[in-house]
Amino acid sequence: MKIADLQVLIKVAELHSITAAANQLDMSSSAASVALKRIETSLGAQLFVRTTRQIRLSPEGERYLPICQQALDLLQQGQMAINEELQSINGEVKMAMSSEMGRNLMRILLNDVMSKHPDLRLRLHVSDSRVDFYRDGVDVALRAMTKEAVQNLNLYGFKICNIPHFLCASPSYISEFGAPDTLEELSEHNTLLYKLYEVMHDAWEFYQGENKYKIKVKSDRVVNDGDIVRRWCVDGAGIAKKSAIDVSQDLLAGRLQRLLPDYQIPITEMWLVLPSRQLISPAIRLIRDELKQNVNELRNKLIHAAIVDDSEWPISD
Repeated sequence: MKIADLQVLIKVAELHSITAAANQLDMSSSAASVALKRIETSLGAQLFVRTTRQIRLSPEGERYLPICQQALDLLQQGQMAINEELQSINGEVKMAMSSEMGRNLMRILLNDVMSKHPDLRLRLHVSDSRVDFYRDGVDVALRAMTKEAVQNLNLYGFKICNIPHFLCASPSYISEFGAPDTLEELSEHNTLLYKLYEVMHDAWEFYQGENKYKIKVKSDRVVNDGDIVRRWCVDGAGIAKKSAIDVSQDLLAGRLQRLLPDYQIPITEMWLVLPSRQLISPAIRLIRDELKQNVNELRNKLIHAAIVDDSEWPISD
C-alpha cells in the first residue's frame, strides 16, 4: 500500500470529491481513482459509497480513516525527525501570504532560499483573502495578527516582527495638492482605500501621546488588493496608510514620503502560523529566520535614513 494512496484517501474524504482532491494533490482524477481502488483491493473492502452526485465514506471507510490518518502522522513525524537530524532543507512548502508580501519581499526572499537549496519545492497561495489551511491545501501562512489571535484559533506560530504603519504620498501628489499639516486637513485630501470582506477601511485611527483620534477619509477609488493601493500611491493618485514593510523600498528610493509623522498609527504584528506543530520543518524554520533578518535589515535602513525613529518600530520580543 503506497503512502501517496493514503494521502489521496484522506483528501477525498475531506473534500467529498475525487476531482477536488486530485486538483489539490496535483494529479489527474483518473490517477486518484486508481489510488482509491488499490487501497480498497488491498483491504478487501469498499471505503467509499459513490453516487452520481457525491462520494462519501462507507461504514468501513469511517472506521479506517482515523487509523489511516494516524499512520500518516507517524510517518510524517519520522520524516521530520530524520530531516531535523540531518538539517535537510528539502521537500515541498505550501505557503500562503498577502498579495503585497508575495509580489515583493517574499518573492525575493524565497527566490534566494530556493537558489541555495535546490531540493526545496514551493507552492505559493497569494491572496489578501484569509486562507483556509485545509480547504486550500496550505501548510503555513504569513499573517498580520496578534499572539492572542494565534492562540484563539488554535494555531502554532512564530512572531516575525512588529509592524508600524505610515501615512505616505508621492512627491508628485504633494507637489500638486500639498501635504496635510493636521489630521483635520487629511479629510480634505483624496485617500486610497482598501476593502476586504465588504469592510471599507475608511476610518483611520491615530494616536498622539494619550490622545486618540479617528478620522473619516474620502476616496475616489477602492480595491481589495493591498499592492494596488501602494502602486496607486506611487502613481500620485492619493494618500495611503501602509505598513512600513510594504513601502520601505519606496520610502528609501524617494518614490514615497511620510506624512504627519507626529501622529502614530496602531502597530500590528506579523506571524508565521501553522495548523499543526508537526508541520514545522527545517525549511520553514529557515524561511522564518531569513524573514526576520530581512525585516530587521529594512528597519535599520529606514532608521539610518531618518525616515523612522527606532522607538516607532519596536524590536519583536
